[in-house]
Amino acid sequence: MDLGIIAAVAMLAVWAFATFTTEASGWVHALLTAGVFLLIWRIVVRSTPDVPADDSPSKKK
Repeated sequence: MDLGIIAAVAMLAVWAFATFTTEASGWVHALLTAGVFLLIWRIVVRSTPDVPADDSPSKKK
């Protein structure tokens, strides 16, 4: 598993704990935004195939 995905899940866990146990302030809800963004971003980056260096569009002329 990717370190970014683990960090995103940790952020979401902290957000959930703080939301349900305290009167959450604005920075707590920023964890939700950052956690979801990081999770989606890392999933997209992991599933995007690498482009070989010799198949770049600038070399095809």
